[in-house]
Amino acid sequence: QLQLVESGGGSVQPGGSLRLSCAAPGVTLNYYAIGWFRQAPGKEREGVSCIDDGGNYSAFVDSVKGRFSVSRDNAKNTVYPHMNSLKPEDTAVYYCAAVRRSRYCEVDVRSYDHWGQGTQVTVSS
Repeated sequence: QLQLVESGGGSVQPGGSLRLSCAAPGVTLNYYAIGWFRQAPGKEREGVSCIDDGGNYSAFVDSVKGRFSVSRDNAKNTVYPHMNSLKPEDTAVYYCAAVRRSRYCEVDVRSYDHWGQGTQVTVSS
């Protein structure tokens, strides 16, 4: 079973930035596409972004385009979403998810087999 661990969440003021991390201790993520999702209180889990196994393809939902990016360091077995110009509506628990797939990814909850426990991001003044 692939265990994913998110970190880097916290509280930030509107307009601020955060970098989250997703790692899989003891397991290489090199063959996995990674997706990022979030869930706000009382709302369904929604997609945010994804990155393919090689870091050559990524996708973002419209609400974060131009503000969020995603990268991965396969040598460190870690994926990093970079969140800039944060807004109060970005407040949510953020989850990373993985699926063994090559050269493509989808920002779709149904496409992923393995999930982390989540990390809280709060954007508030």
